Amino acid sequence: MENKNTALIIWFNDLRIEDVPLVGGKNAALGEMFANLVPMGIRIPNGFAVTAQAYRVFMEKSGLKSQIAEILQDLNTADMRNLQKRGEKIRKLIISKNLPDELKQAITEAYFNLGKIYGANPGVAVRSSATAEDLPGASFAGQQETFLNINGIEAVLYAVKKCIASLFTDRAISYRTDKGFANTEIALSVGVQMMVRSDKALSGVAFSLDTETGFDKVVIINSSYGLGEMIVLGKVTPDEYIVFKPTLETGHKAIISRNLGTKETKMIYDGARTAVVKVPPAERSANSLTDDEILELARWVVKIEKYFSDKHGEYRPMDTEWAKDGITGELFIVQARPETVHAGAKKNIYDEYKLNGKGKTLVTGTAVGAKITTGKVHIILSPKQLGEFKKGEILVTEITDPDWEPIMKIASAIITDKGGRTSHAAIVSRELGIPCVVGTGNATKILKNGQMITVDCSSAVAQIMEGELPFEKLEHKLDAIPETRTKVMVNIGAPDEAFKHYLLPAKGVGLGRLEFIITEHIKIHPNALIDFEKLKNNQVDKPTKLLVKTIEDLTVGYADKKQFYVDELAEGVAKIAASFWPHPVIIRLSDFKTNEYRTLIGGDRYEPVEENPMIGWRGASRYYHPNFKNAFGLECQALLKVRQEMGLKNVIPMIPFCRTPEEGSKVIQTMAEFGLSKEKDSDLKIYVMCEIPSNILLADDFFQIFDGMSIGSNDLGQLTLGIDRDSQIVAGIANENNGAVKKLIAEIIKIANEKNKYIGICGQAPSDFPEFAQFLVNAGIQSISLNPDTVIKTLSTIAEAERQNHQ
Repeated sequence: MENKNTALIIWFNDLRIEDVPLVGGKNAALGEMFANLVPMGIRIPNGFAVTAQAYRVFMEKSGLKSQIAEILQDLNTADMRNLQKRGEKIRKLIISKNLPDELKQAITEAYFNLGKIYGANPGVAVRSSATAEDLPGASFAGQQETFLNINGIEAVLYAVKKCIASLFTDRAISYRTDKGFANTEIALSVGVQMMVRSDKALSGVAFSLDTETGFDKVVIINSSYGLGEMIVLGKVTPDEYIVFKPTLETGHKAIISRNLGTKETKMIYDGARTAVVKVPPAERSANSLTDDEILELARWVVKIEKYFSDKHGEYRPMDTEWAKDGITGELFIVQARPETVHAGAKKNIYDEYKLNGKGKTLVTGTAVGAKITTGKVHIILSPKQLGEFKKGEILVTEITDPDWEPIMKIASAIITDKGGRTSHAAIVSRELGIPCVVGTGNATKILKNGQMITVDCSSAVAQIMEGELPFEKLEHKLDAIPETRTKVMVNIGAPDEAFKHYLLPAKGVGLGRLEFIITEHIKIHPNALIDFEKLKNNQVDKPTKLLVKTIEDLTVGYADKKQFYVDELAEGVAKIAASFWPHPVIIRLSDFKTNEYRTLIGGDRYEPVEENPMIGWRGASRYYHPNFKNAFGLECQALLKVRQEMGLKNVIPMIPFCRTPEEGSKVIQTMAEFGLSKEKDSDLKIYVMCEIPSNILLADDFFQIFDGMSIGSNDLGQLTLGIDRDSQIVAGIANENNGAVKKLIAEIIKIANEKNKYIGICGQAPSDFPEFAQFLVNAGIQSISLNPDTVIKTLSTIAEAERQNHQ
């Protein structure tokens, strides 16, 4: 081919990533992938780039360069009207000019050659690709325009000019100025790529890490019907799928999370234009992607990440766009760029935000950016109001789009009614480093202009609270934290919180609780799901009809209601297990008391009323009982799915409140009946909670049955001292620091170490009492599991205790 530096047109197959100065980041990445990854099985639509040199030829021969420089002489990006006036004048000027004859001829010839491959007058996507975009630390993604399903050479030539004009949108001018790029020196390339007819099927985005936390062992896939603009603009809440990379690469079905989005609308083509139409209810309530498609996309994203990481000699997380062709049914990657937020983040810093006050929660939504801030509400419902926004205010709106970026960069937080974690508001907020809450549903109606609020995004579910509440930011330097002989683990309750703790210096999870998954994600008593068909066929009273309707509403998409329970449990456990892979993750099987089970939907039908549930029908005694055995079987199936199907063999089941060795044997036999056994899974270990004095007095017998114990200091303290820990009246008499409790704990640690069995502690005591952690180290505990917010400070206590032991 001709010299690349002077070429007006370069085909994807001839482009490489080094050609960013010639064709921009987007086109250079497409060329690199088309040449090297298509042979590896990744489908990428063919096309060509109109080069930056072509742009410069157009600028020079039309006199545009000097005219644009003159218009921008007194630019003030802080003045919205100043910015809007200059941007509009430049765009109109560019559209009014004719492309040079040699450029028109080159584009025409390339388009007709594309037609020889795909058929006459092929539909193409015409995309902008600025020469400074998609570089780590400077993401211009979304700053320039894309035009889809363009047919015919005249339409293509006009779309190329519109792309060039979009280099001077208000948002693009403002962004470049703030990033220090000269507006007259930057150049634009335009990609002309075969159109994937996603309007007739699906489209979405996929990241090679978790966009909120930077957790790099997962692929996050968002999917919705029709064209991808609806996801990017935050106008729909898409389906979200999470795939775990390490076990995906070993051939497992490593989909560890499926979250259905509402997907109410989709964008399709209505002739030459686009239209937004409603999605039929049946499609809304169904997964938009099949498991095979999810896994195929995830494998492609992993290949793309590995390819670009190897090429650059450093880890390079990637942000990709994909589409499914509704005519052929095939999936395609249509864009890929470096992820820019977490790529440059410091890996040795663990930031923690803590709210130090309480306020009335006004609105909740999906948190973006694990931060807290305060400020005054400013509701903006129309672009005409953008000039009214002041620096430091909290932007509240239905959705944002790229035209809003000049005010987004001066906001202290952003709140939207619509959108998901990959919407425009979420993407820009991450890059700006400000907290954002998306998908609130009604923030614009609940919040009031000028109202002082606190936005807390430190948890997965963001809280927007009334008033200005105090908070603090703690910065932990991970490379300054001492190594300890005693293994420090972490207690995790909410799966949605697990990813954000992956940077903690913890060697696994000492306690993962099923109860949170059941109450927050399932909400239904397992026996009500098991009996669903019976309940459905016997709706003789109003309560039964209401129960059936409630179950149907919560289990949309599941014909087999039992499978809903299994899948929700499995995915919750898998998220926790993935976060600390390959370290052990101990999952305690359900430990609700009867009064707690009664609070679940349908629970009052299946649970007795006990005088003292704390020492009643709980833990192991439920698992083999005929009234709960099949429900326990669903828990076993869930763990079996996590270990076998998903490949997360680091999960260790743990039995709570096991009163006698004989009861322990019954539970293990019951687990085997449901497929969870060492005979079928030689790597399987089963632990038991040590929380009853009998566990210690009969330790020899318990250790013949179980592979290890984890001390539950709360219940052990209660049963040793005869204190009901739910009673406020006797709560102050004693705690786990009592000598009797510590004597029992020291004894079980000694026995476990002599028998070479696992012994750890997952109770609250070492988190609450530093001296208790020192006692455990002195006694020879193997591991201490702590609440996430106490891991770092307790590590220092443990290190000091170990140092003193060696003196």
